[in-house]
Amino acid sequence: MIERRVHPRHKTFMKGRIYFNNRLSSMDCVVRDSGEQGARLEFSENVALPDIFELHLPHKDEYFRARVIWRRGNDIGIAWTPEITLNPRSETTDYHLADRVTRLEREIALLQKRLDAIER
Repeated sequence: MIERRVHPRHKTFMKGRIYFNNRLSSMDCVVRDSGEQGARLEFSENVALPDIFELHLPHKDEYFRARVIWRRGNDIGIAWTPEITLNPRSETTDYHLADRVTRLEREIALLQKRLDAIER
């Protein structure tokens, strides 16, 4: 097989967790090859993922933004997007913070309705 990458990848075997759909959906994967520009992810079965998602590596406690480059069977090749590392605990962008506040406000309203129903 001819290596077409400018930056080589190194063999790895790390557990990963993919988050998408505004972090409402997630799935496990195995990071099989990793390098400066991207990685190859392996899944236990064929998966339907969006083209852009967030990858969490629990072993390193790191978050990466990734975009799908190719799909082949149970494997997906990804490239890191310009926002290479993310830390959701620090809420790196106003968008993430605003999205989180909106979800929490909805959850509070739902809990308040449940409390009102119990008190009646």
